[in-house]
Amino acid sequence: MIPIKSESTWKGTADCRICDIRDLVLFSSLSEEDFDHIHAPVDRLEFPIGTRLFQEGGNAVGAFTLRSGRVKLVRSTADGRERIVRVLRPGDVLGLEALVHAKYDSDAVALTEVAVCRLPLAVLHALQTTSPRLHQSLMHKWSTALKEAQDWLVDLNFGTARNRVSNLILKMRDPNNPELVTLFAREDMGAMTDLKMETVSREISALVREGTLQPLDKQGRLYRIVHKKNLENASIA
Repeated sequence: MIPIKSESTWKGTADCRICDIRDLVLFSSLSEEDFDHIHAPVDRLEFPIGTRLFQEGGNAVGAFTLRSGRVKLVRSTADGRERIVRVLRPGDVLGLEALVHAKYDSDAVALTEVAVCRLPLAVLHALQTTSPRLHQSLMHKWSTALKEAQDWLVDLNFGTARNRVSNLILKMRDPNNPELVTLFAREDMGAMTDLKMETVSREISALVREGTLQPLDKQGRLYRIVHKKNLENASIA
């Protein structure tokens, strides 16, 4: 398991009007007038791998838009185990429970180096009256995030080990080049799929031997999907 750190690098404030991933993120449909309602600064932050962006039960300070990298959302079970409930990719928003609750409902931990924009809690609350359209967009994002978390658990926690690992690989494909997939530490993958680390390693090795996956690095993180149909067939429980 990657050790959790708590360090960040401030990269200044963001100008959402000229954001290079604006089409992917929260403000994609906003007009110039809408931006006038965002008075507090939106900070740009970078975090190294293993950083905890926020903690389950911690006081909410705002929401985050993920600009680059991958972040896992982790919740603790009653018996003390960690369960990964979702992995976020660029364009996703995390911490939107801050709209309703004063606390975060999971740990957010960087699986890779990440860059985010942080929207302060005061802005989120002010938008309810100053920009109902943007506030509605926020609520829609939150609703979508809840559904995706539910779908994640259904897809990755039922069926055989091959079903679960194949589904995870398909979910982790690069959105710009779906032939490429970035995986994580086998322990993390086990927490995502509710499988033992050894079982995950065995399934990945089998997919490589069968020619479905082609390793592209020595660390076992980057792969090319050679036979997508094999994965799709194997993902069906």
